Amino acid sequence: MNFPLPALGLGTFRLKDQAVIASVSAALELGYRAIDTAQIYGNEAEIGQAWTASGLPREQLALTTKIWTEHLAPERLLPSLRESLDKLRTGHVELTLIHWPSPGGAVPLEATLDALLDAQAQGLTRAIGVSNFPIALLQRAIAHVGAGRLATNQVELHPWLQSPALSAFAARHGVHLTSYMTLGYGQVLQDPTLLALAAELDATPAQVALAWALQRGHAVIPSSTKREHLASNLLAASLRLSDAQMARIAALDRSQRLVDPEGLAPAWD
Repeated sequence: MNFPLPALGLGTFRLKDQAVIASVSAALELGYRAIDTAQIYGNEAEIGQAWTASGLPREQLALTTKIWTEHLAPERLLPSLRESLDKLRTGHVELTLIHWPSPGGAVPLEATLDALLDAQAQGLTRAIGVSNFPIALLQRAIAHVGAGRLATNQVELHPWLQSPALSAFAARHGVHLTSYMTLGYGQVLQDPTLLALAAELDATPAQVALAWALQRGHAVIPSSTKREHLASNLLAASLRLSDAQMARIAALDRSQRLVDPEGLAPAWD
């Protein structure tokens, strides 16, 4: 399956209320056509409000949401997804992900995947995927549904956390990676190498980090509440780094994970 969304989309983590409405509205005006949200973000209704107010035809918009851990059981997954669709003011989303693996394996992964396949068969989601899955769980998911059925694995990935083993495994099995936290909470943007590359390329450090991830074949979903940053991030799609410049960023990997919630995080690679 080809990745069903634009490679550069808008993330909405931590954006609530009027802030997310303003961000989504500005992003759609600027040309973003993919919006990433999740049930736990508490902003699906506001995103639904923003995109419908934009006047954008539904077929021009790609929406992603993620199923929270409390809804991974088969009897809860579909009702929760339908509730998300109601909030998003749509009959379907383009992509639905398992947000985190079931804590402690309380809900068998295979049961959740079957429920997602059922949602796909019913037309509630065009594609399915996973998020925050290490190699072992990704391998288990592929074994159950087949690599061609998983659109993506959305994971923390930035110049300080490049996850080469996971990236190589996903590539071998035809599973795209979506990079979240590509800008590393802004910390990565202070890296001297990124600052030097930005100067060389007449770009911003954020554009360099995003372009690096895109050239690696990943999708990216940066977020911002500032229109100028939204516009700037969008330009990363046209920025090209040389092999030597890519190698300089590759050398920055320090396996520094910024998102590692206790009780949720799996055994990382």
